[in-house]
This record gives sequence, structure tokens and C-alpha cells, in this order.
Amino acid sequence: MPHIFNILPSAGILGHMLTRVAVLALPELAVFELGVLTEIFGYDRDDLPKYDFALCSPGAEPVRTHAGFSIHPEHDLDVIDRADLVAVAPYENGFEPPEEALDALRRAADRGAWVMSVCTGAFALGAAGLLDDRRCTTHWRHTDELKARYPNAKVDPNVLYVADDNIITSAGTAASIDAGLYLVREVHGSAVATALARRMVVPPHRDGGQAQFIETPMAPTVEAPTLQPLLAEVLGSLDQPHTVDTLAACAHMAPRTFARRFRAETGATPHDWLTNQRVLLARRLLEESDLGIDAIAARAGFGSAATLRHHFTQRMCTTPQAYRSTFRGAVGGVRGV
Repeated sequence: MPHIFNILPSAGILGHMLTRVAVLALPELAVFELGVLTEIFGYDRDDLPKYDFALCSPGAEPVRTHAGFSIHPEHDLDVIDRADLVAVAPYENGFEPPEEALDALRRAADRGAWVMSVCTGAFALGAAGLLDDRRCTTHWRHTDELKARYPNAKVDPNVLYVADDNIITSAGTAASIDAGLYLVREVHGSAVATALARRMVVPPHRDGGQAQFIETPMAPTVEAPTLQPLLAEVLGSLDQPHTVDTLAACAHMAPRTFARRFRAETGATPHDWLTNQRVLLARRLLEESDLGIDAIAARAGFGSAATLRHHFTQRMCTTPQAYRSTFRGAVGGVRGV
């Protein structure tokens, strides 16, 4: 079921609770990604959801970071059994996590908690058997090794993050921000995720299917400057009938040149990117407004309710009406996992 969001939702997944967060720290812990998890889930903001955040390690033992200093978690693995989200921060992927840590991850997944890995944290999920027959990812430098060590995992090296039911895997560094904001959006809605992104001064949304920068992206040139201003303009006018030809004209490029540059900068074709942004806008309107499906279709640039339903169902694996009903039901009465 190919779709660029790389999200495989299950029935009721939007109803998962998210109040208690445990981050598992293992040797050669990556400091930046730990900081991202802490910034998203461990920083109290008066106007945004608060989480009971706990950093843990086997036996609450000190953990050495890749930067050469050690951190001292205050919690042992017991907190994992009470967490709604268990996140595995990146670590030295040659290290074999102890069986007690793998058992804790299995228990969390079995009871329906969110389990998320960042970068090489995916190796712990693989060792626990949580990636078997699942789509997943990690940093592109490690995808071949992940495939070799866990051949039953469906590793995609070209995406920022993948959500397969309650298991989320992300690529390295900045992709941890995207995966974290994705989860906040799924649980709390687009308005909360956008507000959090604004506070963090980061883009509010990048599709999971956007390509990792496996090779250095083309540098801006006089002949082909960055497309970011054009993309921002398009996002403000999604109700307009944009086409490759009209977008190329705005960028002062030939359509074929524009299409090549667009894929280089966004990892998607112009049509796929535009459709995904329209679906994202439709999601926000379904969540936050009382507009009817016809009005949402027009506002998002789909033209008709039938076209909206086609693209929305193709990418979200549910209809707009069912999405609105499920999301509002989850917000109105969130159930525990």
C-alpha cells in the first residue's frame, strides 16, 4: 500500500494515551537526539501538554555519551512498564542491549504503548523482534546493516520516519524532530503540534516519506535558486489550481528542469508534494473546524468531495468522515493503552 506519508494506522490508534514518556539510554548515547526528545516531551510549557518524562537505563547505571561525558539517569527500566511512549535514543549499534531492556520494549509494544526509535535506536527494536514484518527506517548510513542483522524487517532507507501501528522509527538527527512532532500531532492534533513547532522554531510538518539527504543536495545557484519561497507561497494558496506548468513559470524554469529541482529539494514530485500538503490541510480542517466535506475539498484545492475522498483515503487509509469522527472521539475521551 504505497503512499508518501509512510503511516500505517490501525483502528483506534488516534485514541492512544500520551502522558508518561520513558527514554531508554544505552552506551555511546547521542546527545543531540536525546536533547530533541527532552525538548519535545520533557520541557514544561504552560500552554501545551505536559508529560511525565523519565530517562532510564538498566539498573539506573550511568551511561557514557558519544561526546565523551556520562549522564546519570534517575530511573531503572521499571518506568518503561508505566510509560505511554517508550523512546530509544541512538546508541552504539554494535552494543547488544541486555535482555531485560529488550523484554521491557516487548512488553511496552504488546500492551499498545507507543514505541519509538531514533536513528540507531532501531537496532534495539530489531533485537527485540519489534521490526519483524514491519516497515521501518534508520539513518541511511546504517540501513544496510539493519537489513542484514534483522532480515525480517522491511527497511526503507529513503524516508524520514515510518509509523507502523504503534511502532515509530526515524532517521538521524533532525528526523527525530519530525517523528516527535508527528506523534504529538496524532495524539493532540495539528494545532498543538504547530504551536509546539513554533515554540521550537522548526517547520511544523515534513512528510515521513520525504527523502533523507543521502547525497548532498544541490546547492542554490543563480540559475536555480532554492524553491522555499515558492513552496511557502503555494502553501498559502492551496485552493488555487496549481500545476507543474504554472509552478515552473513562477520559478522561471522549464517544466522538466523545475520537476528535477523540485524532487532534489523535497524528495517528491510536484504532484505528490502538492497532494500531500492538501491532505494535510484537509486533516487540520477536519480536526479544527465544522466545515462540511465539500467546503473542505474546496479550501484544500481538491475541487470536489469525491476527489478529496480519493486522495485522503489513499494516503490516510481512512475516509475524511471516519477520520473526523475518530479524531474528535479521541480528543473528547482519550482512552488508556
